[in-house]
Amino acid sequence: MDDRVILKVGAKILIPFILLFALYVQFHGDYGPGGGFQAGVIFAAGIVLYALVFGLDRALRVMPFKVAYVCGALGVSIYLGVGFVAMAMGGEFLNYNALNADPAKGQHYGIIGIELGVLVTVFGVMLALFYAFAGRRRIDP
Repeated sequence: MDDRVILKVGAKILIPFILLFALYVQFHGDYGPGGGFQAGVIFAAGIVLYALVFGLDRALRVMPFKVAYVCGALGVSIYLGVGFVAMAMGGEFLNYNALNADPAKGQHYGIIGIELGVLVTVFGVMLALFYAFAGRRRIDP
């Protein structure tokens, strides 16, 4: 019999709220404190909690190593993509005013894109670091 039933049920209840809170922090970052970095760490913390409660092998089936590594690179690509789109639209690199005819909307679109890139990068890197430390005693062929 598993003696961690309460812990597992509690984690199953909390993890969706942790991930939802990460999205709140992400989208609130445009208007107040918070943003991509904090949201990425919170999102990764939800997966880390899952791994701590249910085991590393099960967490790796849900979120494999490669997904974490791809997220790290994809986030940087999103960040750079926002800058290159701004340049393609006649502005300087990361000049958000060029993203829309209305500079206020351009700023909004630029910040959302940049914060999304930061979220994806931080999530991937934090999860890759956790996997590297948590799986250090494993011998992979």
